[in-house]
Amino acid sequence: MAIKVLVVDDSSFFRRRVSEIVNQDPELEVIGTAVNGAEAVQLAKELRPNVITMDVEMPVMDGISAVREIMAKTPVPILMFSSLTHDGARATLSALEAGAVDFLPKRFEDIATNKEQAIALLQNRIKTIGRKGVSRPAVRSYSHQHESAVKPMTQIKPMTQIKPISSSTQPVTRTAGIPAKASGKRYKVLLIGTSTGGPVALQKILTEFPANYPHPILLIQHMPAAFTPAFATRLNGLCKIKVKEAENGDLLQPGCAYLAPGGLQMMLERAGASARIKILAGTAEVNYKPCVDITFASASKVYGGDVLAVVLTGMGADGRDGARMLKLVGATIWAQDEASCVVYGMPQAVTAAGISSRSIGLDHMAEAILKESCPV
Repeated sequence: MAIKVLVVDDSSFFRRRVSEIVNQDPELEVIGTAVNGAEAVQLAKELRPNVITMDVEMPVMDGISAVREIMAKTPVPILMFSSLTHDGARATLSALEAGAVDFLPKRFEDIATNKEQAIALLQNRIKTIGRKGVSRPAVRSYSHQHESAVKPMTQIKPMTQIKPISSSTQPVTRTAGIPAKASGKRYKVLLIGTSTGGPVALQKILTEFPANYPHPILLIQHMPAAFTPAFATRLNGLCKIKVKEAENGDLLQPGCAYLAPGGLQMMLERAGASARIKILAGTAEVNYKPCVDITFASASKVYGGDVLAVVLTGMGADGRDGARMLKLVGATIWAQDEASCVVYGMPQAVTAAGISSRSIGLDHMAEAILKESCPV
């Protein structure tokens, strides 16, 4: 049975364009269109679509308000279309926090190198979130003065061929709760990599951290360059720890989270007894910018096994190769469990490869991290 899609946009041209792309795929079917948020709320109730694509700025009722109403009355996965601007970043994260699952740039040329690639990306994104259904973690509300951000991802090409790790070296413990007790291992840094669903997941986790968290934190979230400054500002306003967009030359400090800048790569290099952030331009060979694999791999060389790395919700397999390198030097790797993921792609990749030692639900992830990484 085809995935039923409701297309919402005040532009007749864009409604027609999206509808044509969706209907080209035999697994998808546009069952209705709406010109504003109020119509979307009504049609969501009447038509019961599997997925809604939603514009942000519309007359009568904007997209954010519509998302909030739909998720309260007739929950359904919602894919936002966003402009890659500062205001677009703020609005997009507001929509994600209201309940939207993911977003794509409204200008398709911003997400693909050619028309065919853009069409396939939109179709695949709709199918992925349509099959998953609704999975919404509860997050702390925010003040509208805070800013926001995010980014869709594309397929990454494998970094390097690394010898697989046998899953028998450390069996995976799948648990909805937290580990019964901490391992007793000492850490020097926490790494978190994520993509689709990550902004909400990161907010939920990081707002539970105390101001005196004893380690630096590196955050790798697939995002465009226009969004990461606003997202870092929003998180910094919500969290007790400090959150900033990473800059070249930053010396890692405990109790500070460094968000990889969009469109670039974040690496680590030794700086005496500590470590320093190195920001590099992205390359055509690696489509994720920032890339979890790259940051994880560099951390394996600087910190060795003194790393706790967590892979959260997201499409694809970014993070698997970098996590494998960390595992080889003795680091601890955890993954988010399938039930609490918006998309169980990245966590599944490290779990299926036998790299992750635990699968933990999002509701328990912060408590588990604090229990494991904070010395008594």
